[in-house]
Amino acid sequence: MAEALRVGLAGLGTVGGGVMRLLAANGELVARRAGRAITVTAVSARDRHRDRGIDLSGAEWVDDAAALAQREDVDVVVELVGGADGPALVLARATLAAGRHLVTANKAMIAHHGLELARAAEGAKGGVGVALKFEAAVAGGVPVVKGLREGAAANEIVRVAGILNGTCNFILTKMEAEGRDFADVLAEAQRLGFAEADPSFDIDGVDAAHKLAILASLAFGTRPAFDQVAATGIRHVLAADIAEAAALGYRVRLVGIAEAGPPNGGGGLFQRVHPHLVPLTNPLAHVAGPLNAVVVEGNFVGQLLFQGRGAGDGPTASAVVADLIDIARGEFGPPFAMPAESLAEAPAADAGERRGRAYLRFTVADKVGVLAEIAAAMRDAGVSIESLIQRGPSAVPGSDGHVLVAIVTHEGPERCVAAALERLRGSPSLAGQPLWMHLL
Repeated sequence: MAEALRVGLAGLGTVGGGVMRLLAANGELVARRAGRAITVTAVSARDRHRDRGIDLSGAEWVDDAAALAQREDVDVVVELVGGADGPALVLARATLAAGRHLVTANKAMIAHHGLELARAAEGAKGGVGVALKFEAAVAGGVPVVKGLREGAAANEIVRVAGILNGTCNFILTKMEAEGRDFADVLAEAQRLGFAEADPSFDIDGVDAAHKLAILASLAFGTRPAFDQVAATGIRHVLAADIAEAAALGYRVRLVGIAEAGPPNGGGGLFQRVHPHLVPLTNPLAHVAGPLNAVVVEGNFVGQLLFQGRGAGDGPTASAVVADLIDIARGEFGPPFAMPAESLAEAPAADAGERRGRAYLRFTVADKVGVLAEIAAAMRDAGVSIESLIQRGPSAVPGSDGHVLVAIVTHEGPERCVAAALERLRGSPSLAGQPLWMHLL
């Protein structure tokens, strides 16, 4: 067996601890599959004295994580610090500049700086290149990055759609099963550890948007373009919305969608994270709890479904070590499936030209003329209404006499729906912003 692959590990939180435990439990199996042992020779974290319940006796402690990149006893650095910038980016740049391989679970860093880091990895060691791997950055232990980069590499990808945030999926499926409203279920998710104390990145769609930007780049050969992802979260979804969706034969899910080329006659790269009404015939409708799932559509392979646990120490550590096994075998290529200089700079698609059906929910004053006002705005904007339902004050948390009006539209351009909502902006009949969910 060849010499061990020597790892410098930065970050000993949930995932870093999971990597150490996995290597301790499965080290012999990992070595057989990798063709050589994988050994953590150096570690770095913020608190040197914290008891993490893991054996660090075989690794040297390094106070400055960036110093891992310069150590002679480190072949690959695993970055589990987190954050798009700051110490994580400093470490990543230093690692690749020093000609060391880099494995990361940092979706924000890859979404924002992936092109720069890919160029650095491919140009390292005088152009020989080193590995930049980030399987753990998307969907935890689900091998969707490898699936796109390798398994589906012969296909032109038509579409990628997925449930990319376990926190949101836990909340939505709990609301669905128990008829409870968002704030109540969010508090439970925080108690159970499925949601952070500040859950904004999750519930506002930012976390899923980071992941979608990475998947879109892999799928369509484009540069990562997080700034082009239109992201809307789930904090304004009510139990009543989920009940209405169920009555129509749908389930509400936060779905990220990426398409390239000319869907519905448009062009450019379309990327959106948004609550959707998902039909029961779609596999994403049956993804429950904190699971993640991604559906990839290729022109020859057809539809591929990747599903599993998207977070936590075990699944994420599994993805990190899988990347290490590839590096130990010498199996790595361009980080985004093709050379960085071949990645296209795709313009953002015009979402207004997309055609589809919409679910629109308004919280309105219970008075004469409100329905006529809404219907007139739809008519004037060219939106055709398929169905309209009104629910009483009991459907509105803290209603103060307000009621709910829910509309499902016929298929039409999204710009028409946007124009209708703009016509209703500032209306004294409406309480708060309308909720717009797309029908998948």
